[in-house]
Formats: sequence, structure tokens, C-alpha cells
Amino acid sequence: MAKKKKKNQKNKWTHHYRMVVLNDDTFEERFSLKLNRLNVFIVTIISAVLLIGLTTVLIAFTPIREYIPGYADVTTKKIALQLTKETDSLKQLVATNDEFYGRIKMLLNGDITADEYARIDSIAKVETTVEVPDLSPIKEDSLLREEVAQADRYSVIAGAKAKTNFVFFPPVKGTISGNYDTEIKHYAVDVVAASGTPIKAAADGTVVFASWSADTGYTILIEHAYGLITVYKHAGSLNKEQNDQVLAGEVIAGVGNTGELTTGPHLHFEIWSDGYPLDPTNFINFE
Repeated sequence: MAKKKKKNQKNKWTHHYRMVVLNDDTFEERFSLKLNRLNVFIVTIISAVLLIGLTTVLIAFTPIREYIPGYADVTTKKIALQLTKETDSLKQLVATNDEFYGRIKMLLNGDITADEYARIDSIAKVETTVEVPDLSPIKEDSLLREEVAQADRYSVIAGAKAKTNFVFFPPVKGTISGNYDTEIKHYAVDVVAASGTPIKAAADGTVVFASWSADTGYTILIEHAYGLITVYKHAGSLNKEQNDQVLAGEVIAGVGNTGELTTGPHLHFEIWSDGYPLDPTNFINFE
């Protein structure tokens, strides 16, 4: 009985059927097709595989995929990638500019944070850890060395980064009323001069700031080579604008008495090297 049942199940897959198409009015046979369950199953599987394969090829290798939600065209992807790269570059540029203008703001306010001093001190300590031979002058040539040092005092700055001699031009001539003093955070010299006296650029460079400040009045900052910046505060007028190129000795402003932190016509002059203040009297003779 079990064998007979198995045989009947097998015959169901191979049993033939006829699919006939008739004319509904005349019952005329128009089309007929012999089928069995096995053939229908095989044809269905093959058709499904072919349909899936054709759809995959069309989506993967033809522009038709652009019309499917979630897929972007190649051009859009390239543009998006390029915009992402440009955005990253702009973020880095903005961060760099923010840090640069932060330094300028500290210069304008005459304020340096403790962290900034710590960073400068750590750099100085690293630079001074290099062992150097003893070059102390002997007694016989001490006078000659002193004479040479005095001659170079007002004309040359020879820093670790300076590849050539860097000469500063006196921005204005006059009497020094306020000396450089780190203890009171006065990182400049105040040079008294008549109102309207021309203020000249101390060296070739680019104007990075030229505007009004409530505390310092008309102020101008010039960036020079080797990380040097000179600052001119309390001017009565400005002759240059931001991004202007100036030459050493070129008139950039006039002496004035502008801003709240002033008691008379004078020039407040500062020199900075990579964020570190320098005493201007070590390099320039103002008298």
C-alpha cells in the first residue's frame, strides 16, 4: 500500500496536462500546450533566477540604478567627496586663523595667559638643553667683544630662526616715557613725540590689523619675516589698511593720543617673536 502511494505521488509530477485557449463564442481551439507539474516548476525556477540576475546586472552596471531610491549617481558622489575634503580643509584653515587672531587679540589687550608663558618657557628650556662648548671671552679680548656687542645692539636681531641679519628701523624718534617691564605686563616702550609725528614701519612686512580699539585707540600690527610682529598703538590716524604691504621706513600712521589707556601723545611700540615679547630697546635706538 505504501509503495502504491509513493508511485502515485511520483506520477503527479510527471502526469501530463493540457492548457487550451478557446474562442468564447465559437469554442474554437486557438492554442494548446501540454504541461506537467515538473516542467512548470523548472521553468518557474529558471525564470526567477534569470529575472533576479538581470535585475542585479541592471542595478550594478547601468545608470538605471540612479532612479532607485537610496542610490546616487557617480557624479553626485564625486561632488560630495570633493565637498567633504574642502570642508575639512576649511575647518583646518578656520582653526588656524582663530588661533592667529587669538594671538593678535592678546597683543592688543597686552595680555598673555599663564599657559602661554608655560608653553614659551618649555620651548625655551628645550632649546637651551643643547650642550654648547664654553665660549666665554678671555680677559684680553673682552673689551673688543663689548664694543662689537654695543655696535650691534641697535641694528641686528640674530635669533635661532633668523637666517640673515634682520634690521629694525626706528618707528619714531623721541623720549622714552615708559620702559619694557614684564612684571607689570608692559611689553613695550612708550615713546613721547609731538602729535602728528609720522610713525614708520620698523621693517618690511604685511599689515595684519589696522583698526580702532577702545583701550588702545588707532592700532596697527605688521607681520614680518621669521615670525616677528610689531605693534603700534595710540596713533592719531592710520595711513595703511589690513593686507597692505609696507617697506621699512614707510609712513604707516601718525602719533596721537587715542584710546583710554593713554595720558598724552606718544607711540606704544611692541616687538613679538613667535608669541614671545621682546624689549624693543635691545634692537632700536629711539633717541
